[in-house]
Amino acid sequence: MSPQLRSVQTRTRILRAAVEQFTRFGYEATSVDEICIAAGVSKGAFYHHFQTKQALFLALLQEWVRELERNLTTIGKEIPWVPQRFERLAELLTRVFEQASGQAPMFLEFWYQATKDSTAWSVLLEPYHRFRSIFAEWIEEGIRQGSLKPTDATAAAATLVSLGVGLVLQVALEQQGTRWGDIPQAAVKLLLDGLSSSHP
Repeated sequence: MSPQLRSVQTRTRILRAAVEQFTRFGYEATSVDEICIAAGVSKGAFYHHFQTKQALFLALLQEWVRELERNLTTIGKEIPWVPQRFERLAELLTRVFEQASGQAPMFLEFWYQATKDSTAWSVLLEPYHRFRSIFAEWIEEGIRQGSLKPTDATAAAATLVSLGVGLVLQVALEQQGTRWGDIPQAAVKLLLDGLSSSHP
């Protein structure tokens, strides 16, 4: 195994162990030592990849955001009809919720830590602005192509982001007994019914 591949695998183990520990015990109650033990790595290996526990925490948030952005970019390129983009987005949210079903408390940790740390707040706030911008661009494109009714694109985009945040919060609060996979698509359909002017 090459040193580069070994380094990538070590970093991945640290990230996975951090998610497990932060989800079970919270950010503040989790130490670097505990993350290293769970990951099966030395503290030297940890500090080779992350300068601090906060840097690790922010890396988790940034990787989650980058994955969402990659998916949004792909959707925007592959699907010209805007209502169908939002339908695909709802399918994406369904997969996200299914994959993160046991890690939902991590989202609460992101928000909680952001309220106490200006760096974390900036890292958390920036993607919301980008997502709103992407959705506003989609809505404006939909208006131009005639698939969406004329509307305030900024307000509609903010509503979509609020919907996503609200669903994540509900997943974190009610982890048992709710079939969350069905809800994102139904919620997006409700919004599209109000915005759509025609069908392809």
